[in-house]
Amino acid sequence: MNAGVVIARFAVRECVRRRVFVIVGVLTVGFLALYGLGTWQVYRTIDEFGTGLAGVEPPIVAGATLVGLAMFATLFLGAVLSVFLTLGVVRGDAERGLLQPVLVRPVSRATLLGARFAAAAAVSGAYVAAVAFATMVITWAIGGWWPDRVLSPLIALALAVAIISALSLAGSVALSATANGIAVFMIFGAGLTAGLLGQIGEALSSETLQDVARVTSWALPFEALYQTGLSQLTADTVGFTRLAIDLGPFGGAEAASFWLWPWAFAYLGLVGAIAHAGFKRRDL
Repeated sequence: MNAGVVIARFAVRECVRRRVFVIVGVLTVGFLALYGLGTWQVYRTIDEFGTGLAGVEPPIVAGATLVGLAMFATLFLGAVLSVFLTLGVVRGDAERGLLQPVLVRPVSRATLLGARFAAAAAVSGAYVAAVAFATMVITWAIGGWWPDRVLSPLIALALAVAIISALSLAGSVALSATANGIAVFMIFGAGLTAGLLGQIGEALSSETLQDVARVTSWALPFEALYQTGLSQLTADTVGFTRLAIDLGPFGGAEAASFWLWPWAFAYLGLVGAIAHAGFKRRDL
């Protein structure tokens, strides 16, 4: 069997042994239960108070906003999972004496990095796609609203957490597990804050804030993918209803250009190359 496949399977089995998936599963069920309760209360209120403003359809606004909020929560949960799957891959395992026996089999350092990234990206990507889809189903079952696009938001979320996995894996080459985890979560927060600044800049017509957000979205494309996924939820919604929708806790969504998708994959390759170059120079 290919060495990379063996390492990837070992990483997943280690998570099973440590009951990571059990904990994640229990917490996810709790999150979905709370989301269902909140959705039920929102739609019950809509039914009691009628249709609202002329030209605005409250069930659509409520459904899109709730799923948008759920996408942010899902992205955060996926980021936590991807970071904890990768934060100690290189330096952490080397300090515990777990890495050296693997590399003398022999298994190349590139194979090790690639396999651990594949395992983390696959697990966290499947997780965010499944949870986001579950929130869509819950919203449809309770309120009757279904997103205009389903596949593209799920792909955007999965690719976003894959990028976070790559950043965490690259950080593990130089940083201890604790320092790497802190650094990646600060980067994650910085990316989302830049998205908020972009929304504020658009509202205030501030070119400076919009430029900062634009540059950051290319430097940290997981944020741009998140906003693109949000925009796809209501891609076919028009009129006052579209204007009334406020997706996510950081403001409205924004569709990205076609070049975001190839850049996201190129970004993964660039981060991987940097991680490999640093790993090659590291003395174990």
